[in-house]
Amino acid sequence: MCVLAVRVFLGILLCSPYRCLDCPFGCECFAVTRIIKCVSKDLHAVPPSIPGYTRTVIVTGNSIHQIAPDSFTELENVTNIILSNNRITEMASHSFSALINLRFLDLSGNQLALIHPEALSIPGSPLQELNLSCSLYNFTALTDLTTALRWGGLGGLLRLDLSGNHLALLPPGMFAHLPSLQQLLLTNNSLVAVYSGTFSGLNRLEMLGLTHNAFRTFRADALQELDRLGNTRILLGNNPYTCSCEVRAFVTWLNESRAQVDVDAVRCASPKLLINAQLRGLGTRAIGCDAAAEVPDLGLQTSYVFLGLVLGFVGMVFLFVLYLNRKGMKKWIIEMRDACRDVLEGYHYRYEIDSDPRLGHISAGNARAQGQMGLTRPLPKDARGVQVPADTQVKQLTASSPGNLC
Repeated sequence: MCVLAVRVFLGILLCSPYRCLDCPFGCECFAVTRIIKCVSKDLHAVPPSIPGYTRTVIVTGNSIHQIAPDSFTELENVTNIILSNNRITEMASHSFSALINLRFLDLSGNQLALIHPEALSIPGSPLQELNLSCSLYNFTALTDLTTALRWGGLGGLLRLDLSGNHLALLPPGMFAHLPSLQQLLLTNNSLVAVYSGTFSGLNRLEMLGLTHNAFRTFRADALQELDRLGNTRILLGNNPYTCSCEVRAFVTWLNESRAQVDVDAVRCASPKLLINAQLRGLGTRAIGCDAAAEVPDLGLQTSYVFLGLVLGFVGMVFLFVLYLNRKGMKKWIIEMRDACRDVLEGYHYRYEIDSDPRLGHISAGNARAQGQMGLTRPLPKDARGVQVPADTQVKQLTASSPGNLC
């Protein structure tokens, strides 16, 4: 009896109120650590009726395709959620809005194809760490994520992991609405370039991971973008850098910049003579910039010489043609001069007649007189080609009709 009583007492003592609550089917609940685990249970949705005392929810290795708005309700105490490797393809609007104390969210290893703009919106912006490594299905998902980061109100986010998503480029201003971000991991992607404005707004960034991407070099605008990060530690190692003349600006930046770079891991991947050589400290002769600089200059000078010869030959041909046709050109110029002179004299003569009002009255009166006297018959053949000077006509008409001058 004493042994039985001791067992019952210990059972009551160990069975705290939290421990006696029902645990979701297929899950394990730990009241002491306030953790619930649902690992590889072939679940198709987030298990309902999660105990209210739970602080950490671990649901991994299942077949949950959607995170709905009611997936997490009445769980104000939850601070950590791990939903990795669940084949999640969609996050609906306000999927985590009920988790007002959520600090850490792990969605890695999923297949997110549709992300609502307000999927990550939580009142009070409590989220500090977001893990989305190996979780974006395609480029459309990246566009959706950019919108979700903008409208999610993640002003308190400190760490963002986007590694392993096959990202080839990053939209400008993608992280502009994460003012408190301190760590940004972009490792194991396919990034080939950094553009101006890619990291705008990250004024508090302490660490930027760009290792294991596809960078062959960094252009001038990319180096300026990295310089804007200030004292941020930048990880650039393990990229396939091509140590040719194109990498000269990057080498100069590594030698002169005050940025904290993992220079020991920044090494050449080609050509064969420079494989595994550190970029920092390489001279222009080592990467072949001297020879490459001489060849373009020599080619440019040759082009200028050839162009001068061609233009000189064309000029000589033109002058020779002019010389052969000098008589015809002289005749044509004289004819054009005489023609222009005749035209100008005609215009001058007509201007003098039209500008004298008396001649205008005489011409009008002469026309009326000819109409009255029937002088409209044609002139004789002998007189048709004779032109009477204007002064003679004026004198005759003036003598015959003096009254018309008034």
